[in-house]
Amino acid sequence: MIEVNRKGEVWVFIEQHDGRIEEPSLELMSKARTLADKLSVKLGAVLPGYKIRNLAEKIIHYGADKVYAAEAAKGGLLAKYQTNSYAKVICKLIEKYKPQIVLYGATAAGRDLAPRIASAIKAGLTADCTDLQIGDHTVANSDIVHRNLLFQVRPAFGGNIIATIINYDRWPQMATVREGVMLMPQPDTKRKGEIIEEKVQLSDSDVPLEILEEQKKARKVNLKAARIIVAGGAGVGSRENFKLIWDLANSLGGAPAATRAAVDLGFIDKEYQVGQTGTTVRPSLYIAVGISGAIQHQAGMSQSQKIVAINSDADAPILQAAHYRIVGDLNVIVPRMIKALREKGIK
Repeated sequence: MIEVNRKGEVWVFIEQHDGRIEEPSLELMSKARTLADKLSVKLGAVLPGYKIRNLAEKIIHYGADKVYAAEAAKGGLLAKYQTNSYAKVICKLIEKYKPQIVLYGATAAGRDLAPRIASAIKAGLTADCTDLQIGDHTVANSDIVHRNLLFQVRPAFGGNIIATIINYDRWPQMATVREGVMLMPQPDTKRKGEIIEEKVQLSDSDVPLEILEEQKKARKVNLKAARIIVAGGAGVGSRENFKLIWDLANSLGGAPAATRAAVDLGFIDKEYQVGQTGTTVRPSLYIAVGISGAIQHQAGMSQSQKIVAINSDADAPILQAAHYRIVGDLNVIVPRMIKALREKGIK
């Protein structure tokens, strides 16, 4: 039996805009810390930007042992995110320090940046992971065992199965991770770490775009912050009947949400969508109304502390995922719930 063990740190790409660290990067720190501890290696954070010393110190509070604070030797060429410049910087750092794992948030920037880096350094990349674990893998028809590989878990085939992807012959192992699937770590302001300042040589040609103005659309709905969510599926029947979802959510002081099927049918806007192609949530209470429970939807809400499912189909998959199950007509059950809440003066 031939055993193969890899060395190198676990890295997280820290996405920041205008001096503010994006939440998906901080969420990743909690899982990356677990992975690094499992591998008995250091956790590194890669932070490209401009005048970022204070951000580097903050990242240490969130679990990093080392922060690679990368700035351009020439002025503020890394002040704004651009694919070319950021990819060049991170590729140089990977080549220099040789981490074994590099993780990115599956944000617009992360999904843009990670494939460019993977292509440049000829590494594998798994997109939109919902979990990461460490394990061993034996190569088929051989006596070679790869120890402590990154098991990259994600929905596949349209979300109909959960696949575990292993990359044992290309390094570093890289993945993007969905927003909201990892718990936000609590900062420890007494924690100490090392800040490694990297001055990277960039030219104007590495920053080909001139950004004249940035316009950011405010997020109307913040499902991630909601403690109570009432979600409706295709079984609600119509946009007009979806008023039941709004009323129940309002009665509980919660937020309305929906499945992709309900959004596609026009019952509610896409920003309320929970699931594989929507928002991942973990509220204290999740009430699923008229939702069949397809794996695509469960991928976005299965970490809820308490799940209540209301469905007329006793065999609906959502009932197996729920802590409390109500089998019956939602048009009868939901109005009774709203009436009972209002009579008790809860809302």
